[in-house]
Formats: sequence, C-alpha cells, structure tokens
Amino acid sequence: MTRPLPAALLAALPLLRCPVCALPLDARERTLGCAGGHRFDAARGGSVSLLSGPAPVSGDDDDMARARDRFLSTGAYGPLRDAVLDLAAPEVCAGPDGSPAGARRTVLDAGCGSGWYLAALLAEQPGTLGIGLDASTRSLRFAARAHEDLAAVGADLFSRLPLADASVDVVLDVFSPRNPPEFARVLRPGGRLVVARPAPDHLAELRETVPAMVGIDPRKEERLVAALDPHFTAGPEIIVRTPLRLGAVAAADLVLMTPSARHVDPAALALPDVLEVTLSAVVGAYELR
Repeated sequence: MTRPLPAALLAALPLLRCPVCALPLDARERTLGCAGGHRFDAARGGSVSLLSGPAPVSGDDDDMARARDRFLSTGAYGPLRDAVLDLAAPEVCAGPDGSPAGARRTVLDAGCGSGWYLAALLAEQPGTLGIGLDASTRSLRFAARAHEDLAAVGADLFSRLPLADASVDVVLDVFSPRNPPEFARVLRPGGRLVVARPAPDHLAELRETVPAMVGIDPRKEERLVAALDPHFTAGPEIIVRTPLRLGAVAAADLVLMTPSARHVDPAALALPDVLEVTLSAVVGAYELR
C-alpha cells in the first residue's frame, strides 16, 4: 500500500513551484509534478526534494545532521529560539494584509536543518503552516517528523526558491545562507524576514579550545546590511548573550554540527568534562521595502 503524502506537504502544495520551470505543482500519489513534465518523488520519510541538480555541497552530511539534532535537543539554544519566535510572533508581524482571502498563515524556514526552530514556532502558533527548506537530505528526515504542520522540502538556497511569489508571511533565517532577492520575492506585502546570526564573540571559548573551528567573519554585519538594504528596511533587534555550561558530549556535537566539522577530526577532539561557552547572537527583523 502506498503511503500518502504528509498533510503538511499537501497543504503547502499550492505554494510550491517547479524548480526547473517555476510552474505550479500537483500531486499524484507520492510524486509532485508540473505541466512541463518535471517530476519529483517524495522520500519515504515524508520530505520531497525540489533540487533541480546535484545537492549543494554546503548541506549538512549525515554526521552533521545527527550532531545538530542531538545538540538542539538539549535545549541549550533555547534563548536564541525564544528571540526568533518573539520577532516572528503574529502580533509583531502586523502590516498591510497581502494574503489571499482565506490564506493560512505560512512561515518559511530557509535552511531549516532538523526543523527545531520552526517546530517550536508551530507549537506556539497553532494553525500556522511551516515550510522548511534545506539542501541536506538527512536534515530533512529530521524536519519532516519535527511537527505535523511542517512541510520539509529539499531546495538550494542560493538559487530561485521553489515557491510562488508573495506566498509566505514570515521568512526565518537562523545561522543559514541568505538570498535576499528571493526572500523578498516570496514574502507577502507586510511580511517579515527574521535573521539570526552569530556575534563576534559567539562560542569564543570553544573556538579557543578547538583552533580548527571556522572563525566568524569580522565584516559579517557589514556584509549583511549591504545584502539586505536593496530589499528590506531594518526593524527591531534582539541581542542574545548567555553563558552555556556544556558537557564534553554536547560541546563535541556543537563543534560537529557546524561547517567546522569539515576541518575537525572527531576522534581527535579533546574537550574538558565541563566547558563554559558564550552563546552570542543578533536576531533582527526586517520589513519589505
């Protein structure tokens, strides 16, 4: 017996577009297709890949995805999650209502990973539809089961997003690549972009302990402003800075869930039994110009 597509994926279908020709998609059993003849099979885990070519190399591999899921499950990044949810709350995203009549409030998580942030938002905002985009097949398996209202979709964030114009109310980007022109295209009038990025001292103690970890670009904020300015105006901002007391296993997962995993030998990680590190991030809200 063929397993039906998840309800969240079916709910998101009217908003999804073919990544090859941008035509609307329909569903036949467990396959999405467009009038142009392009077909995309859903995975057994409930996600669907709308990648039109090879998976981007930037996506988490299996070990990174597992490390991310384990670490986020500890709740250590709760303060960051809460700041993201505060800026994505419906009452603070008020603006001209550009939603089609009867449209369901929809939140897109660009680079959703395991779906931890988006699932928390969906739990806090019942009735909202979540669409999680990620290039990592393994991450999408976690995301597809993170919440019943989360549609997990494989996509390349550096390309045209497989979504209709003006189709979502909020875009979340938490420590993920950014595509401002595409974020602006898929947001409805009055929509909001919420961007979380590491501050210069984020995990400084851990980076001192593990020198092979990737550093933080000192011009990160400057580059962000330059990229967003043509499409968005800056709104409220929350500074998150809190100490974390991590055991060796959690600290190792924190290293191995980031791009630093590609530069670190897990077997050579020598971490103390307890390590105090600083979670330091900036979470900003942006409105369409």
